[in-house]
Amino acid sequence: MDLSQALETVSRSDAGMVRSHNEDSVYLNPALGLAVLADGMGGYNAGEVASGMVTTLLGSELEKAFGRQEPQLQGNDGQRRAHDLLEQEIARANHAVYQAAQSQPQYAGMGTTLVMALFYDNRMTVAHIGDSRLYRLRGEEFLQITRDHSLLQEQIDSGILTPEQARHSQNKNLVTRAVGVDPTVEAEIHDYETSPGDIYLLCSDGLNDMVEDEEIGMTVQMLSANLELAATQLVQMANDNGGRDNVSVILVRIKGEYPAPRGLTGWLGRLLAWFK
Repeated sequence: MDLSQALETVSRSDAGMVRSHNEDSVYLNPALGLAVLADGMGGYNAGEVASGMVTTLLGSELEKAFGRQEPQLQGNDGQRRAHDLLEQEIARANHAVYQAAQSQPQYAGMGTTLVMALFYDNRMTVAHIGDSRLYRLRGEEFLQITRDHSLLQEQIDSGILTPEQARHSQNKNLVTRAVGVDPTVEAEIHDYETSPGDIYLLCSDGLNDMVEDEEIGMTVQMLSANLELAATQLVQMANDNGGRDNVSVILVRIKGEYPAPRGLTGWLGRLLAWFK
């Protein structure tokens, strides 16, 4: 099954109104049910290099693993294998960025956030590192699914700041976890059941730093019939509010059920063999 029949996907990425170049990077492969977004950081152009390396490596390696055919995982065993696969490929990408930063002085200190979603068997596995986010619109409920790996989030969790105070904090961009900064990094990975009609939003902090969550949710809901327009409008709202950072968005709509075929033939059999 080609998952592009069950998923509608759109992406936008913009430098914003202040930055001279775009250090965000996005990757979409609806046939595989894969969406990846990275927000780079570092010296001149280094963030762009880090985010581009991560999206390219994850996209290409996962395409190889999936064999480009029947990209479904099956049941609880599939969930475990999805976790193993994402952990392995994120570790490889982290190593590649870290080694590039260590070996090339112009890239010293570079890194990137990461948020990615893998859709399979009527579910979604989400992996994230840093403060790029994933939200879900289900009916009228707009919910932040990921939890930022940031100093600001830690201050909220410890009671130092209220969510209202955090909106006006100067420490919004201080992440506590990033790809490529250290020799190893732990991705936070969770699984969610999906339902037809769900809309998922992956975004860099250039969106949610400029636009309140309530406004983001209302925009996605009001323009849900036209994801192309919704994505364009979200970027425009961030820029209208100052556009102080690059802004990138990916929207994924669940158009219908996408159960994995049962049995160990085809793609799943190849995936099992790949892990041996």
